[in-house]
Amino acid sequence: MPTLTPDIVPGLIATGASARLDEDVAPKFSIGDAVEMKNINPVTHTRLPRYVRGKKGIVERDHGVFAFPDTGAHGLGHKAQHVYSVKFSFRELWGEDHAENMYLYIDMFDDYMRPAP
Repeated sequence: MPTLTPDIVPGLIATGASARLDEDVAPKFSIGDAVEMKNINPVTHTRLPRYVRGKKGIVERDHGVFAFPDTGAHGLGHKAQHVYSVKFSFRELWGEDHAENMYLYIDMFDDYMRPAP
């Protein structure tokens, strides 16, 4: 992935930019897998929301392979990996006082997840 320089920004904005990569990377998870988000607290960039750290969800969709922003933001390469839509119940995230049929879907990178115990 090329370095973002001021001269290419207008073209990216005009045409839309994607972090999707055309690389053959094996997925770590499958649709229907129960997963748990890692409870990490890095001092550097992350796209892992605090309110899902340590929470469990279900993989609903595999979006394909993308550049991992946590490494890309620090010049450590694009670290190609799959991104999944993960379904979390409101009860899992915010407690039992929420309806049991309310869900939030968040796109998650491989490195943020592990199989649920």
